Amino acid sequence: MKKLLVLLFSFLTITAYAAEPAEGGEFKPGDMITHHIADDYTWHFADGVVLYLPVILVDNGEVNVFSSSNFYNENHEIVPYNNYVMDHGHIYKADAAGEPMVDYAGLYDLSITKNVASMFVSVALLFFVFFGIASSYKKNPGKAPRGMQSFFEPIIIFIRDEIAKANIGPKYERYMPYLLTVFFFIWFNNLLGLMPGGANLTGNIAVTLVLAALTLLITVFSGNKNYWAHIFATPGVPKWLAPIMIPVELIGILTKPFSLMVRLFANITAGHIIILSLFSLIFIFQSVAVGPLSVAFATFMNFLELFVALLQAYIFTLLSAMYFGGAVEEHHHDEHAHGEAH
Repeated sequence: MKKLLVLLFSFLTITAYAAEPAEGGEFKPGDMITHHIADDYTWHFADGVVLYLPVILVDNGEVNVFSSSNFYNENHEIVPYNNYVMDHGHIYKADAAGEPMVDYAGLYDLSITKNVASMFVSVALLFFVFFGIASSYKKNPGKAPRGMQSFFEPIIIFIRDEIAKANIGPKYERYMPYLLTVFFFIWFNNLLGLMPGGANLTGNIAVTLVLAALTLLITVFSGNKNYWAHIFATPGVPKWLAPIMIPVELIGILTKPFSLMVRLFANITAGHIIILSLFSLIFIFQSVAVGPLSVAFATFMNFLELFVALLQAYIFTLLSAMYFGGAVEEHHHDEHAHGEAH
């Protein structure tokens, strides 16, 4: 049954990707790929199935709310609306000629874009899953897990024992809510991004930046005396090297979340681009010989991306736990040396 679901999942994904060039006109792979991986004010599920999302603009303190459908005419061409114009995925104030005023500083865009809507869907899904699991624990305390609980419990235990306990130590419990949240948030959104019409949420660098920033803040505010002493007075390093070592250590604090941000963003986005590029070959060469080969490689990449979706959630959670563990780790060297002296 599981294999059948995975196969169906991959087939639906392929169908959604391949349907894009059917609108006619010259096929432009770059535009098609950008359309799929970029954020947008509409949510395109399939040909003719488009959800127009709400646009929320704060213009010099005045709030304007309207549907993004107003930016499109009957031919689905972009047109100005209400002194605003949409250009390259952004909304600007329009001048008298209908051109975007890029330097206009009084406009703030708080719209519900495709990525924001997808995030709401994933959060609702997370609430549904974990409130359901919590309810099962309350109804059947001490009994064998059933249903969703039986699927997710081994994953939760793995995160607790193999990630949190192993890398943080005795103080792991205070970090479990964050580690569980970030793991399942990334995993669910990675999988949703592979579904037909799915948004590339975890392939948006703004999203990965926020997740990495949260890890950085928790690490910094969890840092004990030993953690900061290692940064401002690195053991075994001569004092005259302090002006060099302190900036290096401080930069090291920032490079860790930077690597988290870029790794998640790059891996997820790259996977989408590769799959879409493989499908583009069909419409570029328009050859019967290329079609089956392209589909075969794209299918393989779809299965690989299912694994990458889980792997990237695991890596982000594991590295976050390691950073937390380094921040709360107690220094036992002095106590050990004192014991040996006695």
